[in-house]
Amino acid sequence: MRAILEVHFFAMTDAEYHRLASAVLSRIEATLDGWLQSDVIDIDSQRTGGLLELTLPAGSKIVVNTQPPLQELWLAARAGGYHFKQVDGQWRDTKDGVEFFERLSREASAQAGKALTFSS
Repeated sequence: MRAILEVHFFAMTDAEYHRLASAVLSRIEATLDGWLQSDVIDIDSQRTGGLLELTLPAGSKIVVNTQPPLQELWLAARAGGYHFKQVDGQWRDTKDGVEFFERLSREASAQAGKALTFSS
């Protein structure tokens, strides 16, 4: 028997979406800056509007992209692509409910070959 994931999407205005999505990208950049300063790992980042591209030391990439028409965040990593919506105040995967920063940490760790933790 399959479990049914019950979600309650957060209705928001376009301005709220842009504020929340921008905060996620800024949080990722701040984490990367902290890691660079603390000599944890050197992950290059390039931000163009609502798209943030991370280049890991071995050359693999992770892309986080805002999708304003759908009010979603998209994450593309070596393992696949993921879509996130606001659910109960958090960005949650639309398929399995995993929180955005948890998924990003998992994918970045796999691609970097070391434990990395992003947090909201």
